Amino acid sequence: MGNTVVWKPASSSVLSNWVLMRLYEAAGLPPGVINFVPGSARAVSAGMLSRPDLAGLHFTGSTAVFNSLWKGIADNLSSYRAYPRLIGETGGKDFILVHPDADEDAALAACVRGAFEYQGQKCSAASRLYVPRSSAKPFVERLAAEISSLRVGSPTDHGNFVNAVIDEAAFDAIVGYIERARTDTSCRIVAGGTYDKSEGFFIAPTLIVSDDPRSEPMAQEIFGPVLTAYAYDESDMAAAYALVDSTSPYALTGAVFARDRADIVAATGALRHAAGNFYINDKPTGAVVGRQPFGGARGSGTNDKAGSFLNLVRWTSPRTIKENFAPARDWRYPFLG
Repeated sequence: MGNTVVWKPASSSVLSNWVLMRLYEAAGLPPGVINFVPGSARAVSAGMLSRPDLAGLHFTGSTAVFNSLWKGIADNLSSYRAYPRLIGETGGKDFILVHPDADEDAALAACVRGAFEYQGQKCSAASRLYVPRSSAKPFVERLAAEISSLRVGSPTDHGNFVNAVIDEAAFDAIVGYIERARTDTSCRIVAGGTYDKSEGFFIAPTLIVSDDPRSEPMAQEIFGPVLTAYAYDESDMAAAYALVDSTSPYALTGAVFARDRADIVAATGALRHAAGNFYINDKPTGAVVGRQPFGGARGSGTNDKAGSFLNLVRWTSPRTIKENFAPARDWRYPFLG
């Protein structure tokens, strides 16, 4: 797109990003187009945000960090040659809503894959589950049994579905949510809830049932292998949709399981602003670059849809050119007499 890039990798993924950079160079990327700069986030950000030539920021990470970067750019606004373009893909508290007429087998599979693949450490991972009150007990029991059957261990053994979380800081934060849920009278752990960091940062896939639809595990981003379920009153679907829409400040991904097309249409409309990537009878993860543009709004970012032309054109500065082959030779308009 004619731009040069400073690439600051996350401190927990420097090695894999460096390997990617070497692959780009081997594929023929010219020197200087992408400049790989690992290091302290604070130091690199301070150096970049103070440069008059800063043209844009494309950020993936936490909402809090993106907010601080946006503020830093605003504080330096008078020093830039042009207004920087800001794109952020940040947090998520992604949902699965199971309608009373849903295919429960499909919903169960989506819950397991959507919540626990990549140890739930995906911004799109399913983190809150809404099930009809009339069928909640058997559904949760089946789901708990499936979750308890998942093998946890090293990724070198392909029989393990869940591996270690990325680092000790993540481990400690996720365990904190589990332990607070354990002491919350509105919550009960029905699967998992165990963890061990003696030989790696392993957390068992965990299912929490909450009687409070706005409890901490239902409302806050956990970013780990924890799914929290709430039984909603299906006699008032409008209220159920409103609850899903209002519980979280995020709006990244969400899924609805239903058979009746009228129910699907109603859910799609009611949850219009609850998810930038909305899934019908599928898990809320797995957007493929180039085929399903990805991004969310509200606290989840600027919704500029990575993986599509919508994102690419944000990094261009269009110029309109007019050439007149019959220019006017008198400034007077005819009506001036």
